[in-house]
Amino acid sequence: MERAQERPAGRPTARPAEPGQDLELLVHGVGGATPEKMLGDPRTVRVTGDDTAAVFRRAADAEAPGQDARTAGREPRGGPVREAYVWCNLTSGDGSRALWLLLLPFMVVNLAHWMRPAAPGRQRAVRLYGLLVRLAALTLTVLLIAAACEVALDLVAWQCAGTPGCVRRHSWLGFLAPAAGGAPAGAGGWWSAPGRRLALAATLPAALTGLLWYLSHRTWSTYESHRPLSRAPEPDPDAGALARPGFWYGRRLVARLRAAHTAAGLLTVAAAVAVPAARFDHRPGGPAALGVLGPLLIAGLLVCAGAAVGVVCSRGRSENRLDHGVDRHLVRRLPLGALGLLLLTLVYSGWSRPGWHSAGRLPGDPAFGALTAAQGLLVVALGVVARDLHRRRPDPRAGMRGLGGPAVALLACALGGVISGGVAQRVADWLDGTRALLTGPPVLLTWQASAIPPLLAVLLLLAVRLTLDTARLARTERDRVRHEHPGEPEDPARTRAVAHARAMATLTDRAPLVLAVLTVATLLLGGAALAGALATGRTPDGAAHRTGHVVRAVAETSQALGSWLVGLGFLLFVTWGRRAYKDASARRTIGILWDVGTFWPRAAHPFAPPCYAERAVPDLTWRMATWTRYTGGRLVLSGHSQGSVLAAAAAWQLPPSVRKRVALLTYGSPLERLYGRWFPAHFGPPALASLHHDIACWRNLHRRTDPIGGPVRVSDGATPEVDHEPLRDPLAYGRTPEHPLPAPILGHSDYQADPAFARERARLLGRLRPELPGQRPDRC
Repeated sequence: MERAQERPAGRPTARPAEPGQDLELLVHGVGGATPEKMLGDPRTVRVTGDDTAAVFRRAADAEAPGQDARTAGREPRGGPVREAYVWCNLTSGDGSRALWLLLLPFMVVNLAHWMRPAAPGRQRAVRLYGLLVRLAALTLTVLLIAAACEVALDLVAWQCAGTPGCVRRHSWLGFLAPAAGGAPAGAGGWWSAPGRRLALAATLPAALTGLLWYLSHRTWSTYESHRPLSRAPEPDPDAGALARPGFWYGRRLVARLRAAHTAAGLLTVAAAVAVPAARFDHRPGGPAALGVLGPLLIAGLLVCAGAAVGVVCSRGRSENRLDHGVDRHLVRRLPLGALGLLLLTLVYSGWSRPGWHSAGRLPGDPAFGALTAAQGLLVVALGVVARDLHRRRPDPRAGMRGLGGPAVALLACALGGVISGGVAQRVADWLDGTRALLTGPPVLLTWQASAIPPLLAVLLLLAVRLTLDTARLARTERDRVRHEHPGEPEDPARTRAVAHARAMATLTDRAPLVLAVLTVATLLLGGAALAGALATGRTPDGAAHRTGHVVRAVAETSQALGSWLVGLGFLLFVTWGRRAYKDASARRTIGILWDVGTFWPRAAHPFAPPCYAERAVPDLTWRMATWTRYTGGRLVLSGHSQGSVLAAAAAWQLPPSVRKRVALLTYGSPLERLYGRWFPAHFGPPALASLHHDIACWRNLHRRTDPIGGPVRVSDGATPEVDHEPLRDPLAYGRTPEHPLPAPILGHSDYQADPAFARERARLLGRLRPELPGQRPDRC
């Protein structure tokens, strides 16, 4: 297959609009696609764009040298000029994308921000919802850095380096080892003092914070820097937030949140170092100067932490206009202030303190319990607000009756806890596999890991029920398949295959049940783990030591199995990340996850993977606006799968005069089936109905075998419905002259192979009237 060629060099020259010129702008879905496959031609030319995202044409349709890329192209026989917008490199580019696996909990909590119920006129409740999600996101940053402190400061520098037996197992820690018993004072190395060991180990979590800042700043300057098409605010209130000029321009908010989260991470490291030293200095007879300096430093940390929380609480998104402010003083001074406090803390901790020895766990273990409790309270409060919003404007199609956002926020917190506990337990096992030398990580992390086996048991029972329901539905579908093909010889195997594909496709609609069960089980088991850790102060097997045999056996099994599962998950996580760094195909698989999870702007967590739509939507709107302005031609915006969501978002961003001259063709679209149910405030029935009203024409194709796409369920009663009747899949039940070989079951792919695709595209073009750009075409 030939590589896509560059557009011939030369200064473009405008030419007059060509009456009757038609264009179809194709937008691919998840997983990416090549321009050659999208356009059905091995020779393609990049018309505009760069190596990250670009618009391509067939070489045969490309302009001659010197012609304008905005208007050029010959309409081929049998249809319009076709262009392909390829955006897959936005989510699966170079090897650095493998680092995005670290940001998975941040991505999930960012989704919760956009999953709130629709609430017109409830601005205070909406702001409170966003505030609670941002605070939950802040706790995730603190949790990740606290886990890094647990590994570097507690397990390595405090416990292992302070235990002679552990140092003998890991000779690279020898320079940190204190003097042996009976040795004269000062016999150990300079780094052997507990405070200096902590100061040195603090460089690891501080470096992790710096890495998160770097990734966020790098993607911020790449993705959030693309300005959308300037236009006036949308007059229609039902159009929703996606029609607002500043929706896809979150540059200012991300910069502010990045400053606050970076400061919170550095302050977490500083607190982990300062608290043990301050507790030692607070003893009677301690140095007076250090006894005063310690409380002052902690007070400074609290003041700076309050400033970071204030930044998170003070400002949401400004979507009604393009907000070009950057808040340079805040963005610079808050992280630098936290960094200065960290450096002062390291100097304070490294001061000589005769008689200070490390024993047991590092003081500050209750921080994990406090974080978990805070996350639980935030999720509960978020659920109360979301339920109130949904009750004021009920949407029967909304997932979990409006509680999808709180459920996803809880799962993000649980995912962060599992990752933190997994890393801590694996490092503890590596340092001391027998657990005879070290005290180990906080007991709460062990309790949380022990909750994983019961959670998996609940999910296993749910999977059995879904399997039985799917098998029952498949049997029902067999009768329907037989009735759809009267007069044809029956093929039992073919009938079963089609019925099975249709039944499996319905599993998507059971996602609310799965998420509800997972959320309730996670909340109950997480609460039980927190209560058990706080009440006993021991690991599950230690807490059950004096109970009955059955309880003790369950506790020991859950703890051992949970530790093994966490270790396996951590190993798979690292293996997948390494493979993704080296293998482009594995990186593309990770990119599919980001295609779905990073469509939305970073409104809650600045360290989440960047929003590719903040580049893709302006690309599409600029292309459509400039092409229609210079040609006056007819344009069909054609989106498949996730590409249909990008297409709809781009259509909302068009000026009304341009929007009424563009037809929308979606196929395999999750607009209502997934986005309408889980993001009702932005893709609910009023928003989709508004898009149907404002766009010139819209037609949606779907299949019963498609597990992702479905109908959009939009109709105003005065015009034909947007949804086409479900397409036949397969195209032929048996062998026919048109299909001498068995036709495949296409499911979510190859919609353009169906004759209905070209027919509906031609009807859309027939409804558009390029000679009257100011008049609204006939609705279709």
